[in-house]
Amino acid sequence: MTPTKLAEKLHAKDAVLLAGRLLLSLIFVHEGLELATHFEGAQKAMAALGVGTPLLVATIALQLGAGLSVALGIWARLGAIGLGLFCLMTASLFHTNFASQNELLHFEKDLAIAGGMFILALAGSGRLSVDGVLARYVKSLPVRGALTTRW
Repeated sequence: MTPTKLAEKLHAKDAVLLAGRLLLSLIFVHEGLELATHFEGAQKAMAALGVGTPLLVATIALQLGAGLSVALGIWARLGAIGLGLFCLMTASLFHTNFASQNELLHFEKDLAIAGGMFILALAGSGRLSVDGVLARYVKSLPVRGALTTRW
């Protein structure tokens, strides 16, 4: 048996997609929770950067919503695209002082995470996800009247 056939039989692709989704989403869920639980401090820090409260609230919602979407595999492609675009915007708006090694590192990190998110958006969330479970369930339904009689 070839390594490719063995990996397919063990569903290694799905396990790797699950691990990747969890690793990619961790930073967003964690940061969203930090911002939400320390809202007043985050509000002051963001105001110093010129970011108002409505944008802070949107950022928290995006990080938590899309982060959980990617982690659980619920509309993971959409969540990954949203977070990838968020990373590109964050890099280009807040981490452009390349004279600072720390800012350059954050810029590169944001680009790398965006790349991972766009790859995930193309690959999909795999079988080990809510999307995967729902897709298998819908395929198992009888064709005639399936969606109207069970939903």
